[in-house]
Amino acid sequence: MDALTATVAWLLDPAHWSGTDGIPIRLWEHVWISALSVLTAAVIALPIGAFIGHTGRAASLAINLANIGRAVPSYAILVIVLPISLRLAPDLGYPPAWGLSEIPTFTAMTLLAIPPILVGTYAGLREVDRDLVEAARGMGMRERQILSRLEVPLALPVILGGVRTAAVQVVATATLGAVVAYGGLGRYLIDGIARNETDRLFAGVVLVAALALAVEGGFALIQRAITSPGLRASTGSGPAAGPRPYRQLAEVPRGGGEVGTA
Repeated sequence: MDALTATVAWLLDPAHWSGTDGIPIRLWEHVWISALSVLTAAVIALPIGAFIGHTGRAASLAINLANIGRAVPSYAILVIVLPISLRLAPDLGYPPAWGLSEIPTFTAMTLLAIPPILVGTYAGLREVDRDLVEAARGMGMRERQILSRLEVPLALPVILGGVRTAAVQVVATATLGAVVAYGGLGRYLIDGIARNETDRLFAGVVLVAALALAVEGGFALIQRAITSPGLRASTGSGPAAGPRPYRQLAEVPRGGGEVGTA
């Protein structure tokens, strides 16, 4: 039996769709830790990105810190956080099992998601036409009104593009949680290697890839839905255009100026 046939047979086996190690439970664990991490990262990164995008202050510092965060491997963060979270369990009162699995995985995935959300928010706001911003000031709008009523609505597709990038990265990387005893779909990869069961291993790969593609497609549809037809026509933006400023991260000039063009 070849690998493809064995993988399909494993996925179709009813025994793998029930119990604590069943696909629904592992899928829920994976989605839960990924969604919680992206949501927490958004709570942290969106206000910072909105502030530096609107004011241009401390933009270089924030972007460089985001770059540093991207350079640290998620596995390294897991290893660093694990002993700390275990040590703090008695003092903070949470179960030691959390310190062994959930907390390191959550911390690593949150730190992974912050940079694309922060940079996407900053880049989206900086790409709003400055003439529109000055016109709004001339009409007597306050800075908070300019941000909430003008800049954020126009930058929303790009901001969502950063969230989309973060979500896909987290879904694909959350498999590392299985290394520190967390569940999720990564459990099939780790257990497949440990048991030398290639069908289990490949099934885990297929499930993670399918979930990442589903998240990508879902965010692409939302991103397109919130982008006005006029904006898509004038900028060529669409589901694939959102992350463009994020890919131009290296070209953000010092001092928080406009994002350069590729």
